Amino acid sequence: MRQELVHVLAGNAFALSDAQGDMERDPSAPIGLFSFDTRFLSHWVLTVDGERLHALSRDDLTYFETRFVLVPGAASHYVDADVSVIRHRSIDEAYHERVTVLNHSAEPAEYTVRMEMAADFADTSEILRPGPRRPTVVPDPEGRRLRIRYERERFVRETCVSSTAPVEVDARGMTFRIRIEPQGEWHVDLHVAMIIQGAGGRDLRADIESHRQHVRQDMRGDLERWYERAPQLVSDRPALTAVYRQALTDLAALRYMPLAYTDRVPVGGMPWAMTLYGRDALFTCLQTLPFTPELTPATLHMLAMLQGGRLDDRHEEEPGKIVAELRYGEAAAFDEQPTALYYGAADTTPLFVILLDEYERWTGDADLVHELRHPARMALDWLTRYGDQCGDGYLRYRPRNTDSGVANQTWRNSPEAIVDRYGVEPPYPRATCELQGYAYDARIRGARLAREFWGDPGYAQRLEADAARLRERFDSDFWLPQQGYYALALTPDGEPVDALTSHLGHLLWSGIVEPERAGALAGHLRGPDLFSGWGVRTYAQGQRPYNPVGAHLGAVWPSDNAIVAAGLRRYGFDEEAADIAAGVFAMAETLGGSVPEVIAGYPRALTKYPVQLPEAGRPQSWASGGLLMLLGTMLGLRPCGENLLVNPAIPTGFGRIELLDVPGRWGRADSYGRERGAGRRVRAGQPAHRAA
Repeated sequence: MRQELVHVLAGNAFALSDAQGDMERDPSAPIGLFSFDTRFLSHWVLTVDGERLHALSRDDLTYFETRFVLVPGAASHYVDADVSVIRHRSIDEAYHERVTVLNHSAEPAEYTVRMEMAADFADTSEILRPGPRRPTVVPDPEGRRLRIRYERERFVRETCVSSTAPVEVDARGMTFRIRIEPQGEWHVDLHVAMIIQGAGGRDLRADIESHRQHVRQDMRGDLERWYERAPQLVSDRPALTAVYRQALTDLAALRYMPLAYTDRVPVGGMPWAMTLYGRDALFTCLQTLPFTPELTPATLHMLAMLQGGRLDDRHEEEPGKIVAELRYGEAAAFDEQPTALYYGAADTTPLFVILLDEYERWTGDADLVHELRHPARMALDWLTRYGDQCGDGYLRYRPRNTDSGVANQTWRNSPEAIVDRYGVEPPYPRATCELQGYAYDARIRGARLAREFWGDPGYAQRLEADAARLRERFDSDFWLPQQGYYALALTPDGEPVDALTSHLGHLLWSGIVEPERAGALAGHLRGPDLFSGWGVRTYAQGQRPYNPVGAHLGAVWPSDNAIVAAGLRRYGFDEEAADIAAGVFAMAETLGGSVPEVIAGYPRALTKYPVQLPEAGRPQSWASGGLLMLLGTMLGLRPCGENLLVNPAIPTGFGRIELLDVPGRWGRADSYGRERGAGRRVRAGQPAHRAA
């Protein structure tokens, strides 16, 4: 069985090691120390007198800090070991490791402590098969440092390891020859700086961190303030409180500051998505508005700053389009992959408008709506000018970069994700159903912003008319009367792609569904073909491509289920939404720790336990955000003018839930809910007096 991997992370910097704390290149996993899409340590192995160490215990103190207690030799030596080692590691803008050696014998002892180290500067895009590089290694014994530098034209990355104790430094690491008195101890602090060199030799990571110096000086305090600003959950179900706390912790961990001046924004998640993904960030912000609204302004500013302004087939950029992915590694820097700024997503642009409107509804921040008027209008205009590729009013996509572009430019972005019930792929350009829902919702919300904030009622009327036409035609063209659900997509010729998927929930969430259709959709979403017991599958069983371990062909995503449950509640299907929320929370409570981004779609009655997928990342920002959204959906939280409305639909077995100090334009308000039956809509409690 594969050994457990241990991580520490802060923003988009993370270290992944084995259970002893060692890092060695692994062809199947991103082992090492990473930041901004580059591996700064590929080898980091500790020995005492030439022996590798084995773990007695580990204490994960916070997301950015962990501690290993180790002894040399094999397990048979544990009982009578006369020396033990503590490795205490943490990460912020740099990586730190304190090594403590304890002599348990009654005599003085001499030891040779060795830390072997290397850096291959691999790009995260090639981490499983790193290309050949020849870094320059410069030992500096007098300075107690080892510098490893990689330079390719303007792309310069450097790892600098320094020691606080006297040390012998060579090209492969550091050696400490020490003497420890009886029952004594020795320690050394190793500091690893990860340098990204910009113009004039500046360390760009140091530049951005100078804007947030207090964060690295007091990360524990920063985390505590994060908890304090979020609402307090009081529940009859202790496991729910633990899940809530873990979700907040993961969201705190997955905040990073891009190489541009802005506040921290959410990365996608560990280990492959430790950078800005437009879709992930937008959904995470939408999910967390009642809990951590501070994520949204920085995200919207960042996405507006990166908004497309030209036509570029390689990067799939178009004027008004919102970015899909931002990368910093070598492959992006030299355009070997089009990921420095990649725009291959059809959903990020309408979601940008949806988030801007929803943020104002929660916070009353009219200044941001005025400030982002131009980017929002560009995004709305993109829906028609570039998104409507067939001239039929539908938002469609096709890869313009046919060599390295993403085949499916929606959240179901795996190559085989968009197929009919027999596995047949539709031709391009594809009009998937949820894109029409997002486009409809963006126009309705954009109309409100134009009328109430931008002083342009004529533009608002045009948007509303476009939305009305889209909704009417969508219902006619996508509805499958014999199956009783909407098609997954339409071909360019208007033929329906007849697969049954969880996208039905996204349609409910967007509001594009005619009320008389909603009951049929709710029946499918809660029915056995889609609902596994742990959540709604991406793709219903009984169809030929169905695969319970296929990410988009039958697996269960917490983020997807959060949208599904919110959509069901929007149309009044409270019991179905509560069942889905209960299934996802049961999964999170059973697994413990960070919730994975996806689990297998096996029936709960068959496996009795959530089956994890080895490729699933954890923590993931929109998975953790999805848990918060599900909690808000159970309580029925909704802003209405200056008030917070609460309409609980609590699953059986959850007892009473209190969410105290919910932030919003009302200041702070409390919300309450009991198990099913307490469905009457009530106004939230009086605003709390605690400072935000």
